[in-house]
Amino acid sequence: MCLDIAFYSALQLIDDYFPELVHDNEINFDPDMGMHFMALGHNRYPVITREGDHYHRRHFEWGIIAEYMDTPEKVKAMRKSMVNARSEKILGDPRSFWHRIRKARCLIPVTGIYEHREVRGWKNKVPYHIRLKGRRLFCIPGLYHFNTRIPSDPETGEMRGMFTLITRAGNEVMRQIHNSGDNAFRMPLFLPEELEREWLKPDLTDEEMEKILAYEMPSEEIVYTPVFSIRGRTPRPDGKPKTEFFEYFNLPPLGDGGGGGQVELFG
Repeated sequence: MCLDIAFYSALQLIDDYFPELVHDNEINFDPDMGMHFMALGHNRYPVITREGDHYHRRHFEWGIIAEYMDTPEKVKAMRKSMVNARSEKILGDPRSFWHRIRKARCLIPVTGIYEHREVRGWKNKVPYHIRLKGRRLFCIPGLYHFNTRIPSDPETGEMRGMFTLITRAGNEVMRQIHNSGDNAFRMPLFLPEELEREWLKPDLTDEEMEKILAYEMPSEEIVYTPVFSIRGRTPRPDGKPKTEFFEYFNLPPLGDGGGGGQVELFG
């Protein structure tokens, strides 16, 4: 599963990426908080939808509550499995909830994600900050849902919107980083910019969607950087930002020969 994403910038970066963006529901979004955003907190996060000719920036909760999760106990037990949607289920399983909501498409803008690598003989996993080469901002496709059984905000009347992030089988690099756990060897559905925008086409057909869902980002387009612990409040011993390279003594290189990590600097 992808449970940790990063947004380390001002919201203006999203506005610049999508011309004529409509802001539907503004909230106080702290970029420093968004620098590490955890799925299981189910907090609200900016996502992009398209309605007619306009892109909309909305703030939805990460993790969908489906209508069949009709008790607090079911929500608590099942919602954690709804933060990611397997790409294979969206078209390949007509009985899947993801198949039923496949026309409710969104994009999740990020500056990177975090993933953890298990290293043989090491007690703790090594966290990596992962980006796409040459892109300050990129978007991961997702699906969204309004649960009509969840009460609207009593103050604003706004219906509660929720989203899930789409994952697929990992490429060569990501299989070596996300190499353990119940959902090992997977990665978010990383896309080139033209396919990101294609994902929001109002008249997207299942055949067109299938091509997007089948896309595998080449390993050479992945920038992966070992970083210090991303969970908890423990500060880095060197005082540097969370997303910067952290050197681990004797960290074995990935099997592709790429070394402990790649570092890309923007000019």
